[in-house]
This record gives sequence, structure tokens and C-alpha cells, in this order.
Amino acid sequence: MNATLLAVALSLVSAGAYAAAAVAQSRLAGRTEPGTGVLRMLGRGAWWSAVGLNAAGALLHVAALNYGPLTLVQPLGALTLVVAVPLGARAAGRRVGRTEWRGTALTLLGLGALLLTAGGPAPHETLTLPEALGVGAATMAVVAGLSRPGARPGLRHAAASGITSGVASSLTQTLTVAVTDHSGGPLFSWRLLTVALLVSAFAMGGLLLSQTAYRGGLGAPLAVVTLANPVAAAAIGLALLGERLQGGPVSLVLALLGTAAAVRGVFLLSRAQARNADPDEAPEGPAPVDPVPSRVVIGSPRPAAVPEPVAVRAGGAPHP
Repeated sequence: MNATLLAVALSLVSAGAYAAAAVAQSRLAGRTEPGTGVLRMLGRGAWWSAVGLNAAGALLHVAALNYGPLTLVQPLGALTLVVAVPLGARAAGRRVGRTEWRGTALTLLGLGALLLTAGGPAPHETLTLPEALGVGAATMAVVAGLSRPGARPGLRHAAASGITSGVASSLTQTLTVAVTDHSGGPLFSWRLLTVALLVSAFAMGGLLLSQTAYRGGLGAPLAVVTLANPVAAAAIGLALLGERLQGGPVSLVLALLGTAAAVRGVFLLSRAQARNADPDEAPEGPAPVDPVPSRVVIGSPRPAAVPEPVAVRAGGAPHP
């Protein structure tokens, strides 16, 4: 099989695993009270199921990086949205709303445009030790700023999760290229050990940040994660790994249009998420037959003190 096609196939399966993990995390977050300790989370089977799915997605992602360039593999993580939005809606017992479909389509089209402009051969350059340390320090500073208390913590944590995951993938490429390089250099060095530690830290940090981001729902946070991930990876590729936009000025215009479309898609998904959070908002689809309308968000509902009829209505509803 052609190496590029193999990279695409591995990325597709990886996106599916990440989407299933995102839905599992969202359902777990919906059943978890704010302030629940990490130790209690570690004692739940659902948490470990999400970890296993994320690990499978990560392994497939690493394999894809061995066959395709960073600028090809990273944007394909946007396919996580294609799987996660209908999968999450099915888990919640509802239909995907029109706004969600439009937001998902625009996000994917925007990231697809970025993919076309950033395509090219797999880079053979790797990060030096000072570059890896600089990237790690800058990432931690950005994450610290996004994690401060304030408005919209879900979206800010989602952005931090996407950035850390994108940086982890970029550092992983350095490991992959170094291990598969047959130039005769040492497989074990302080540089590779440091990069491996940074990869582990950022991968786990991205997982924990996404868990907190999904507490408010899946759609908008997953879109932000999916957008921030390839942007962070592309920034490192363009600045430090010798990658270039394809097509000159035309590609720059296409990249700007793709970014605008992706941002618009994130906005639509955010609006759909806000509609889900408001039980008084009118649904997008046909009115439910049950005379007592209610809503179902992604995640398991908490037990109520007094049972009451629940009707599922249509419309409205999360890195790679």
C-alpha cells in the first residue's frame, strides 16, 4: 500500500478511537460532581475505558506519523468531529441538529483547506534539545494562561488541550524520525529522553484538560480541540521543522479562508451547545409527541428525586 494512503487509513481509525473516547469522557463528566478528586476518577471503569481508547488513538496516530507528514496527519484529526457528533447524539438518544451539521461541515471544510495548503513530503528535520525545551516552556506558559479562572472555562480548557496534544504530536514526530532514521546516530540520548518525557507530560495533560472541558458538553469543546491541535502542530512545523505552505500567495489566501470557515463552524457548534443547555429554547426539529418537553445532553443524567416523564427532542448538543 502507498505510504500516504496508509497514513490516511491509520489516521481515519485513530480519529474514530479518539471520537469514542471523547463521548465516553463526556458521559463520565456528566455523572461526575465538580471537584471530584483524581483518585476517585481513577477508580472508575469508564475512566479507564476512555484512557484505553485514547491510547489506541495515540498509537495509531504515531504509526501514521511514520508514514505521512505532520501537515497531513494532524488536520485529519478533524475527522474526529464527523464521528463524535452523531455518536454523541446517539448516546444521548437524540438527533443531530441542523446547526450542529452546519458547524461540523464548516469546521471540516476549513481544516480541509488548511490541509491542502500545508501538504507536502514528510519532513526529515527534528527538533534539537534547546528547541524542544523552548517549545515545552512556551506551551506550559500558554496552558497556564488558559487555565486561569474566568469566563468560558470549557472552551479555554479545550484550547489548552488541543495545543498540548498538537505539541505532543510534533514532539512525537521528532522521536519517530529519530528512531526510524538509519543515519547511524544513537537511539538513546539526552535529547530523545527529554523529548519522550515532554511527550508523556503533554499527552496526559491534554487528556486531563479535555476531561474538564467536556463537562459543559461535547460539540463546541471538541471543535476547539480539533482546531487548536493542527494549528499548534503546524506552527511548530512551519517555524522549526522546515515545512512550508504549498502554492505561494494563493495558498495563504486559501489558508485564511479555511481558518475563517473553521472559526465559523466553532461558533455554530458553540451556539448549538448553548441551546442544549437552555431547556426553554425551542428545538430545531419537529415538536416531540410527549406533552412534557425536556432535553437530553451528552452524558448520563443524574438520578432525580421525583421521577418525571422525559421526552427527547431534536436539535442542539466535543482533539486529536
